Amino acid sequence: MNYTFPNNFYWGSATSAPQSEGYHPLDGKGQNIWDYWFEQNPELFFDQVGPETTSTFSQNYREDLALLSQVGLNSLRISISWSRLIPEGTGAINEQAVIFYRDVLSTMHTLGIEPFVNLFHFDLPMPLQNVGGWENRDVVDAYATYANTCFTLFGDLVPHWFTFNEPIVIVECGYLDHFHYPCIVDSRRAAQVGYHLALAHALAVDTFRTGGFSGEIGIIVNLSPTYPKNDEPQHKYAALIADCFLNRSFLDPALKGTFPQPLVDILKKHACLPTYSDSDLAIIAQNRVDILGVNYYQPRRVQAPSTPNTHSFMPDTYFIPYEWPKRVMNPYRGWEIYPEGIFDLAMRLKTEYDNPRWYVAENGMGVENEQRFTNESGQIQDIYRIQFFYDHLTALARAINAGSNCVGYHVWTGIDNWSWLNAYKNRYGLISLDLTTQKRTVKRSGEWFYELATTNTLPKPLAK
Repeated sequence: MNYTFPNNFYWGSATSAPQSEGYHPLDGKGQNIWDYWFEQNPELFFDQVGPETTSTFSQNYREDLALLSQVGLNSLRISISWSRLIPEGTGAINEQAVIFYRDVLSTMHTLGIEPFVNLFHFDLPMPLQNVGGWENRDVVDAYATYANTCFTLFGDLVPHWFTFNEPIVIVECGYLDHFHYPCIVDSRRAAQVGYHLALAHALAVDTFRTGGFSGEIGIIVNLSPTYPKNDEPQHKYAALIADCFLNRSFLDPALKGTFPQPLVDILKKHACLPTYSDSDLAIIAQNRVDILGVNYYQPRRVQAPSTPNTHSFMPDTYFIPYEWPKRVMNPYRGWEIYPEGIFDLAMRLKTEYDNPRWYVAENGMGVENEQRFTNESGQIQDIYRIQFFYDHLTALARAINAGSNCVGYHVWTGIDNWSWLNAYKNRYGLISLDLTTQKRTVKRSGEWFYELATTNTLPKPLAK
């Protein structure tokens, strides 16, 4: 079939400040939790490559943005570094950061790239972590002030704002596992962090609207359609609870203004309900989003645990992973490739959430040692990535034809960037980055994406 997308569809890519900008003292930037963690434990990071050696966007942003324009992007999601703009998290503004971000945004406009700007991408200023981080209600208020500062300083250049990227990851990886700093494993504290993040989001939306700022505001959530092992009641219940924990915990507040009742009931049962107030709940109820960003990489398949965890309360008390025998895997990232999941998510948003205005905020395929696919002219022939995009976009086009209100598709990412503990182990970009020379080279997928974005029609994948 010939898949054509709606007029004015947003074709773009996404990145974040901590993954692309570079070394933390640059131009007055303060230390964030990733800078600190790498300073303390560099051995935890792949090849001991930390955030100071990201993809030097700070020095090369004009050339980088021009290159992204050349692969057809009409939009780009970046984030603002809180610790760069307000080095201590509260108080004095770093004027050099203001100049930097205004020039980045102005350059995007000059090139015909529409800015999508996210306020927080896992990079809490370290001084705020030192007072308890997201467990501390004062940090919620500091975030609301930071958000208002950004709206005031950059609002004339930003038509699309987002409060958080993947807030459930902050909870899951930082407070239920050891994947992100502060590496705390405590369900009660995790619930408090999750509640405070939802409240911080709602306060930022309220600040945006009461301040009369132009444009739209939303949140970016990572959603995985959740499938039970089979139709047996215990496995269907496991899928319900997994969905409430990992999808609906932030999706429902953003779109419905409420938390999912099964999640509330479980937290109450285990004495893990966060400290809250009725006035805060009212703020969450009254401040639903204008637009939703959805990061989709993989489905979630679960089953009921055969031996329930009774010694403590964690999500695996109720659900554990299930390996579907028919799964197709990305062996480098360890994630299942399931394009049909994006269709299922779109239909769920349509039927259960009043068909909101939304876009695919991230979708991509990370591959290790991509240099082995370089041809004689020095270009990476990432045919596998093109096939990945094609399959997911085919499913997305079907969803749009079925009435989904999807307005765009952003890949992760434009230029290979640093990725937390994995550093540069897996590459995702349309454009490759040589870490030694910092040379950027358009991959074969970048050429394919140009055809997609400039024709608004899905090109055929390439023969292997």
